[in-house]
Amino acid sequence: MLYTGAQRARRDASVWTLVQGILAPLQFMVFVISLGLVLRFLVTGAGYEIATWSILVKTGFLYLIMVTGAIWEKVVFGQYLFAPAFFWEDVFSFGVIALHSAYLWALFSGAMGPDGQMVLALAAYAAYVVNAGQFLLKLRAARLQAEGAEGAA
Repeated sequence: MLYTGAQRARRDASVWTLVQGILAPLQFMVFVISLGLVLRFLVTGAGYEIATWSILVKTGFLYLIMVTGAIWEKVVFGQYLFAPAFFWEDVFSFGVIALHSAYLWALFSGAMGPDGQMVLALAAYAAYVVNAGQFLLKLRAARLQAEGAEGAA
């Protein structure tokens, strides 16, 4: 069971559920655009600046969704991160954040050239896709649990 009745009620009543529901698709839209710009740079060598800005925007969305998601977890489960229902998603989220943060370090320190930065961004994006998949599976599980609860009532 993903949510107890009380947790489901807190989830449904929380403004943070709406915030997450808005931020997640926006982040995905930014990801798709940025991915295209990064791949364009890697293939053609053109558009480094716009690809870089797109990665910065994507990283900003990631940090924002992580902070608001931690608040959501606190409201629903009583702890900011690593609630049992979302433990592995949170663990993997930290890997995603680490890769995005490594990109920022590489960009601002000059430790990697443009090609290396873009490859690092692709690694961060690959991890993001896996993590997004984890959350989509949880969303599906929540819907199935809700349907089961409605059918039992």
